[in-house]
Amino acid sequence: MGTNLVSEIIGTAVLVLGVAAIFQVATPVTGISIATGVGPFLVAALVWGIGLSLGGPTGYAINPARDLGPRIAHAVLPIAGKGSSDWGYSWIPVVGPVVGGALAGALIAFVL
Repeated sequence: MGTNLVSEIIGTAVLVLGVAAIFQVATPVTGISIATGVGPFLVAALVWGIGLSLGGPTGYAINPARDLGPRIAHAVLPIAGKGSSDWGYSWIPVVGPVVGGALAGALIAFVL
C-alpha cells in the first residue's frame, strides 16, 4: 500500500505541476500560445503520459473522484453477484492525490 500511495502522490504532483507549466502566465509565452487551443491537447497528453508511466500499480486515479465515485456507486447499486468494493484500499486514491496536489501547489507558490 505504501508504494501505491507514493505512486498516487507523484502522479498527482506531476499532473498539477505540468498543468501549471502549460497554462502559466507569470512569464511571456515564447513557445506555444494558449490562444491556439493547444493547451487542452497538452494536458491530455500529460495525463496519457502519467498513465503510461505510473498507471500500473494503481490505475492512476490522480483525482479522488475518479476512484471514489465509481466505488460508492458499486457499493450502493444492487448488482447480483458483485464482488467487494474494497473499502480497505479506498483511502489510497483519495489521500494520495490530495497530498500530491498540496505538495505541488506549495511548490508552485514557493517558486512563484
